[in-house]
Amino acid sequence: MGLRDLAYGAYGKRIEASLDRTVIPRHVGVILDGNRRWAKAYGEQVAEGHRKGADKIHELLTWCEEVGVEVVTLWLLSTDNLNRPPEELADLMVIIENAVTDLAAARRWRVHPVGALDLLPEHTREVLKRSEAETADLTGVFVNVAVGYGGRHEIADAVRSLLVEHAGKGTSIEELAEVLDVEHIAEHLYTRGQPDPDLVIRTSGEQRLSGFLLWQSAHSEFYFCEAFWPDFRKVDFLRALRDYSARHRRYGA
Repeated sequence: MGLRDLAYGAYGKRIEASLDRTVIPRHVGVILDGNRRWAKAYGEQVAEGHRKGADKIHELLTWCEEVGVEVVTLWLLSTDNLNRPPEELADLMVIIENAVTDLAAARRWRVHPVGALDLLPEHTREVLKRSEAETADLTGVFVNVAVGYGGRHEIADAVRSLLVEHAGKGTSIEELAEVLDVEHIAEHLYTRGQPDPDLVIRTSGEQRLSGFLLWQSAHSEFYFCEAFWPDFRKVDFLRALRDYSARHRRYGA
C-alpha cells in the first residue's frame, strides 16, 4: 500500500466519522459505468474492464452494509447494451452470470433480478432466477441486479401487466381509466414493494440517467462521480453519502 492509498484511507475515515447516520439513504441505485473506457485507458481488452467492474460489486455492498443502506440496485446491463457486438455481449453475459452467482454464494445479500429477463439468453435467465431462489431466506442488504433493464421498458411492462390483471377481472378499459392512478402502475414495477431510491450514483463522469429507474427516481438525489466504475473507491462512496446528507429533500413541496 502506497502513501496515496494511506492518505485516502485516512481521509475516508474522517468522512465516515463525520457522517450523520440519521440521514443514510435506505435505497441506493448505482449506474456502474465506465468499464469499457477503463479497459481502453489501461490498455486492456474490453472483457477485462467488465471483469474488474464485477470485482468491485462485493466491495460496494460491504460499504453499504457498514453504513446501513438497506436496498441497492445495480445496473449491470441495459436493454440498449443488448445491441453491442455479439462477442462482447457473450463475454459480458458470462461475467454477469459469474458475478451474480458469487453474490448468492456469499450468503450475505438477498438477490433480486430486475429487467426484461425474456430478452436474455436462457442460461443467463436461469442463473438469475436460481440466485434469487437461493438467497430468498436471507435478511441482509436487498440487492436488485438490473440485467436487460430499461426504464421505459419497465414502465411499458408495468402498464401491460396492469391491463392483463384487470382484463382477467373483467374490468373494461373505460372503468380502468376512471380509477387509474400512479399507485396502480407502481404496484406493477419490477421494484414493487420496495422504497424508491433516495440516492442514485453514476460513475465515469456522465451526468444523465440513460433510462435508469425512470419512474422510481422522481424524487431521488443524484451524485455523479468522475471515476470509472472499476476505480470507484470507498472514499468516493463516502463522498456521495456526505453530499446526500447535506441536501434538503423537499419532494416537490
